[in-house]
Amino acid sequence: MTTSIFHLAYHVDDLDKARAFYGGLLGCKEGRSTETWIDFNFFGHQISLHLGPIFATSKTGKVGEHLVPMPHLGVILPLEAWRSLAERLQDEGIAFTIAPTTRFAGEPGEQCTMFFHDPAGNPIEIKGFADMEGVFAI
Repeated sequence: MTTSIFHLAYHVDDLDKARAFYGGLLGCKEGRSTETWIDFNFFGHQISLHLGPIFATSKTGKVGEHLVPMPHLGVILPLEAWRSLAERLQDEGIAFTIAPTTRFAGEPGEQCTMFFHDPAGNPIEIKGFADMEGVFAI
């Protein structure tokens, strides 16, 4: 399988807040930008944040014991990187929609997860796997 980089473009309502959140808090490197959009390296993938109306979301995705916001974007990290990010976000006082937790413990696909929103209200999930082979486990 060829390794590829995923690209996702979506709306935000304030580019300065987006820069502070994605660049500052999450540590994503900023790429090209204009007065109406910004690209970021989102953990090895490209996101393009454009000024515009924010998409509607609702907690309709049932995963384990949680109803998660749909739609949402996210990334899967090795567990140690996930733990480091979770600790940094907790130290910064981020308001979690779902606080850092483990789901499917002891089952195929065991994972850590956390959900939060960017300043525009876009939901983000960050998953952590001890074994990246478990990402597609059934």
